[in-house]
Amino acid sequence: MDYKDLYERARKQLPEKVFEKSRFEIPTISSVIEGNKTFIVNIRDVLERINRDENHFLKFMAGELATSVTMEGNRAVFAGKHAKVSLQTLLERYVKDYVICGECGKPDTRLITETRIMWKRCDACGASIAVKPLRK
Repeated sequence: MDYKDLYERARKQLPEKVFEKSRFEIPTISSVIEGNKTFIVNIRDVLERINRDENHFLKFMAGELATSVTMEGNRAVFAGKHAKVSLQTLLERYVKDYVICGECGKPDTRLITETRIMWKRCDACGASIAVKPLRK
């Protein structure tokens, strides 16, 4: 086998998403403050776009905001008044820490727990990195 044949064989073994050039954009949070509660009204869309579990994301947000959070239908309810800017900043930090691959920069990752350690495993390049545990 020559180099070209080996290259083609190796390339065929990689998933197609490795070669996609599409750009991932962090979704924008749509929030509403009613009384002493803050509602994220597009939480389902945000979770779908970042491909993460509702419980993990909301636990992160609640820990960072030092407040409680519940789900009411299709919206997340946070105790207290929280600015849209601070919610968006937290979402961006979550995406950086728990979604985007540190090696290739793609969002094609999964969170996997092995021996009590949570790993961010990239489906595009195969890299794995331990992620910080969430605050209790």
